[in-house]
Amino acid sequence: MRKGVGMNYDGAHALAREIEQSDECREYRRLKEIVEENETTKALLKEYRRLQMMLQMSTLNHSSLPSDEMNRFSQISSLLYGGTDTSAFLMAEMRLQQIMADIFSILTKAAGLSMDFPGIQ
Repeated sequence: MRKGVGMNYDGAHALAREIEQSDECREYRRLKEIVEENETTKALLKEYRRLQMMLQMSTLNHSSLPSDEMNRFSQISSLLYGGTDTSAFLMAEMRLQQIMADIFSILTKAAGLSMDFPGIQ
């Protein structure tokens, strides 16, 4: 963007640095490093996320996940949340995602944007 015209992105870069240096982000990165050292855990997390996305999409479409996939999601969830490191990692990830969602909400409101999604109340 040309200097002197339009939006100045300095504030956005400052916010990005604040997020990056936050305790929540540092803890997330620390735990991510730990869980990704183990290839089995890394594969389980990838499958967990795939199934989680399928579950979220089926909820938005007012349908249900096939029972075998739902059972697999439950089993993987139990394994991941049963482990100390993986459970701490997933909780840290959720905290960071909530912070990012809150920031996004603040920014969209400031811009006057409506972020209504079909099927979400």
